[in-house]
Parts: sequence; structure tokens; C-alpha cells
Amino acid sequence: METKKEYKLQTVKMLLICIACILINMGGVRLMGALGWPLYMDSVGTVIAAAMSGYLPGVIVGLFTNLIKGISDTESLYYVVINALIALITYWYTKKEYIKKPLGILALIFSLAAVGWIYWILIGIVMNDPLTGAGVMEGLVTELADKGITVLIVLCLLFLLPVRFRQFMEFRGWQQKPLTDEQNRVVKKGMNRKMSLRTKIMLLLIAVFVVMGFASLMISAYLHRNYTRSEKTEFAEGISRMASTLVDPEMVDRYLEEGESAPGYLETKQHLINLKESNPVIIFIYVYKPEQDGFHVVFDVDSGDIPGDPPGFVTMISHDYDHCKAELLAGEPIDPVETNDEYGRLITTFTQIKNSEGVTVCYACADISLDAIYENETDFLTKLILLFVGFFILSMAVALWISDYNIILPINSMAISASKFAYDDEDALEDNVERIRELDIHTGDEIENMYQALSKTTEDSEHYVSALKHKTETISLMQNALIMVLADMVESRDESTGDHVRKTAAYTRIIMEHLKKLGYYTDQLTDEFMYDVENSAPLHDIGKIAVSDVILNKPGKLTDEEFEKMKTHTTAGAEILDQVISTIPDSAYLKEAKNLAEYHHEKWNGKGYPHGLAGEDIPLSARIMAVADVFDALVSERCYKKAFKFEDAIEIIRKDSGTHFDPKVAEAFLSAEDEVRQVAEHFTVYKVTKGQTETLRKRS
Repeated sequence: METKKEYKLQTVKMLLICIACILINMGGVRLMGALGWPLYMDSVGTVIAAAMSGYLPGVIVGLFTNLIKGISDTESLYYVVINALIALITYWYTKKEYIKKPLGILALIFSLAAVGWIYWILIGIVMNDPLTGAGVMEGLVTELADKGITVLIVLCLLFLLPVRFRQFMEFRGWQQKPLTDEQNRVVKKGMNRKMSLRTKIMLLLIAVFVVMGFASLMISAYLHRNYTRSEKTEFAEGISRMASTLVDPEMVDRYLEEGESAPGYLETKQHLINLKESNPVIIFIYVYKPEQDGFHVVFDVDSGDIPGDPPGFVTMISHDYDHCKAELLAGEPIDPVETNDEYGRLITTFTQIKNSEGVTVCYACADISLDAIYENETDFLTKLILLFVGFFILSMAVALWISDYNIILPINSMAISASKFAYDDEDALEDNVERIRELDIHTGDEIENMYQALSKTTEDSEHYVSALKHKTETISLMQNALIMVLADMVESRDESTGDHVRKTAAYTRIIMEHLKKLGYYTDQLTDEFMYDVENSAPLHDIGKIAVSDVILNKPGKLTDEEFEKMKTHTTAGAEILDQVISTIPDSAYLKEAKNLAEYHHEKWNGKGYPHGLAGEDIPLSARIMAVADVFDALVSERCYKKAFKFEDAIEIIRKDSGTHFDPKVAEAFLSAEDEVRQVAEHFTVYKVTKGQTETLRKRS
């Protein structure tokens, strides 16, 4: 059984396997680069880890391979999803044993190639670098060759490496006694009615990751946009400040009046042109003087195909500046303004140009394009999503692996073991305890607490059920003994030795067993029914306690009046047992005892007493007792008769089959003649000649 120390060794083993497989991936990349082949070979280690060790090591190897490659090639970071998916697909094909078949191998190669090829195309589209038709086909061929060689290498390892080494490569995180593959399938399937706990955990994790991922992406996008805008704004403010230093505030009015002919105007404009051309993100540089009628142009540098306005030109103040128009006219500082018009999305900064008296005479302005911010934001989000998906797969793999070995498997193991509990005998009870004990769950958390509680409960149940069984057996023996004592007390009034109740009980058991052998009444002849009939048989004549001793012990034939009183022992017995049943309503054996007492003198042809029932209207237990009672009365000596010979008694049963007795019951009795003889001979039997048959039947 695995211990915590062994679990730690397993973890160390997994880390070593992952490191080795990552090195295999990196070695493949280096080898292809050295040979100059147009292949990747960066997933050989990933496929080895997934096929031999499981999906978690496979995903870890795939993810960290790309992270390491990303140190020197950042584009590799955005392909982590491919290696993660390659690990999952390989694990699934291996688990299903599809790789043992040629078609399965081809399907695996095409599946892995398709993942890389489709993802490659999507990346090109998202990154605004779509591939041509020739490029797409070239990429497909490359992927098929790369994944084909990768799969063949792994297959060679799987089939050539010793079984012991492949078993060593397997990584399991057992927190209990390890299960076989078949047990693992059964346990993972569980006994859930609607949705398994594993599925619920997976859905919960997906929901958490999606919500957290979406929130993280939105926050990242917001921070990225604000940071970039702030950076652009600071840059624009720097440009406008530099432009303000190039303009002589004392010459502004002359620039407006004289234009380019004003002294120094052209030199200043050239400096502004040089400043604009210093960075391509600068869209416009201009110097405006705000007036009530609009912006008066002092300088306006050309921007590409867009010529600048001449000095003195008046342009309307845009509505984008309505919120700060008063400040502009007053020459006060102005915060950057963001606009979105025919020139695109721009950020405009204003720097005051003040004369020697400290009065703002105009503003130096710079327009910086923000379009790149939103384009970069899309690119940033795309790359972030690609990275997130890769780590999402890793997180899901880790979470499911932990939940499988720490929650799902232990809980389902306990549930399945508990569902197999049996309480039939002491061996079954011991098996229950041993089955739970063998699980050896040691998760070190609430699951282990539950396991310990279940183990204790199982052991306590075994002790309790064993004690209860012994008490039940004792009570049953006492019950049967009391029944026999009561029956003997009743029979002793009839000057009987008491053997009658024991022999009739034995005969009923023989009859019932042979009825089952013959296939008769099998739906009624349950173990419980047979037990109840046999053990309640001694009470069939309990009603005789209400019959006078004079009648019971009369040595001669009974008169009609005496016979009528004798017949009342059936209904009297039923009434006595009814009173007992009222205090113990759920006692099945008492109900059968009442049937025996009330109906054992009914006849198959309907000419019996007390109710004149016929055929199967007579309870089966009473039909069985009828044969047992009459036969024993025939072969037993009574105060009013001698015993019949065994053969003569058997013949009477055969003759009365179908009239007095149920023919099936009689057949079962007659088929067990040897067993019946053994019971009869076990007790003292006196052989006498025939006689007084009618008198016997009236008094039995």
C-alpha cells in the first residue's frame, strides 16, 4: 500500500519525467535547426509524457516547452495551446488503446496534425497575417510529416521498452490502495443518478476560470489602454512643449499680420516641420490663437497629403472643445482633448505660449494618433487569450487530477464498497469490514475523516449485527421451545406422548422440499414461508385446549354431538392465535399458525370443516398440514385406536389424493416415502391392523 512517503516519491518521479521530456522537446527543436529541416519536432517529449505517464505530465511538458522557447522567441508563447491539446489527444488515444491498431495510429497522426495546422491558420488570421493557398498546403504537409515522425518515435518506445519501465513511467497520485484499470473504470463511472461529482467539479472550475479569465482580460485591457494612452499623452505634451519653445511670443501678432514675410517666420516653421518629422506618430503640429470668431492660425505644419492652413486663417472652434472654450479664450491651461473625426482617433495637447508680461498669446498644439492604441489592444488581448487558454488547460488538468485522486476515487470507492455490503452470515459481515479496511484512504482531509468514520461504523455494525443475530437465534430457539411446550401441554390432554407435534413439523418440511423439487407452488415456497410453516406446525391443534377432556380422551367412537364439539378446536385455535397476533401484528409465523389451526381439516373436495373450503381456496400451509396430520395420526397409537402399518397409511394417502388431499401435496409426500419412513421410525411406532379409520379422522 502506498504511504505519504511513496506519494512524495511519485511526485519527484513526475518532475524528473517532465524535465526529461522537456529536454527531449528542446533537443528536437535544436536538431531540426541544425539539420535545416522544415520540421518542428517540439512535441516528441509531450507525446511521450502523455502516452506513458498521463495527461497531467503531458500538459505540463507541452506548456513549459513553449514557455522556455518563449525566452528567445516570444511568438512561441502563443502556441502553448497546441502542445496542451496534443497532450490531451495523445492521452485519450492511448487510454482507449486505439494506438494498438493501424487505423488508430493514422487517426492520432491526423488529429495531432489537424490541431497544429488549424491553430496555425487561426493565429495568422487573428494576427492579420493570413496565409496564401500554397502556404496553407505547405503548412498541412509539414504538420503531417512532423506529427507522423513524432508518433512513430513514441510507438517504437512503447513497444520496445520493457513493461517494467513503462509501468515505472506511469504517474498516479493514489491516496488509497491502488485500483486496477477495471476497478478504476467502475469507480470513475460511479453510481450517480444525474450528474457525477467529477462533472460538477469540472463545470464549477470552468465557470470560475471563465469568470476570472474574463475579468482578468477586461482589467488587463483597461490597464493596457490607460497606460498606453497616458504614455501617448505624455509624449504629445512633450512635443507641444518643445513646439512652444520654438515660437517667439513677441512676434505672434506680426506672424498673423505679415505671414511668411514676417522676420523669422519661415525658420520657425522649418523647426516645427523638423519636430513633426522626428516621430511618425505625430500627426499634426500647429500654433493657434483662440479668438471669439475661432482659432487664428499662426503656424500649421503640412501632414502628408494634408496641407497646413496659411497664417491668419480662421478655423471654427470644434464642438469637441465646447467644454474648455472659455478657458481657451482666457488663455488658461487646457487638459488634453481626445477627438475622433475624419483624421482618426487623436489626442490633442495644448501648451501656453506667454509673452514677457506672462499673458498667453497663443497655444502650441500637437496631435498624436490613438488608432495604434486600439490596434495594439486587439493584438494584446489576442495574445493574452492564447496564453490564458494554455494555462487554463494546465489548471484544469491539475484540478481534475487532484480531484480525481483526492475526492472522486476515494468517495466512489467507499460508495461501491458500501453498496456490496451483505449481512447474510458472519463471513459476509467480516468481508464488509475487510473490504472497507483494504481501501486504505489517506487523503489527510475531510475525505479521510469520512473514511475513518465509515470504517468504524462498519466494524461497529459487524459487532452489532453479530450480537443481534445471536440474540435473534436465542429468541427463535426460545420461541420454538415455548411453542413445543405449549403444543405438548395441549397434546398431553389427549394422552399423547407429544411426538405428534414434532413428527408433523418434520413431515411438513419434507413435503415442502419435495414440492419445490417437483416444481409445484415455487412462487409461494420461499425460505421464509417454509420456515414459518415448519415452526408453527406444532400449534395446529392448539384449539383442543378448549375441548373437554372427556371428549378428547374418550376411548370409543364420538357421538355426533361430541364430534361437533371436537370440530370447534379449529375455530377455537384460530381465535386464540388471533388474540396473539393482535399483540404481535407483524409475526408471519403466527399468521401461518392460524392458517394451520383453522384450515387443516378442510378437504380438497370441499367436504371438510369448519368452512367447507375447496381446492386452492384452502391455504397451502393447511393443505400440507392435512397430509402430515392424517398420516401421523394413522401410524400413531391413540387411546381409541391402534397404529396403522406404514404401508397401509401410505396407501390411504394415495387413495385420498384428489378428494381429501391436494393431489400435488400428496404426490410430493408419496415421492418422499423413504424420508417419511425415517422420521416415522425415529419415533416409537406400534404396528397394528386396520380399523377405526373414520373414528380416527374425526378425532385427529
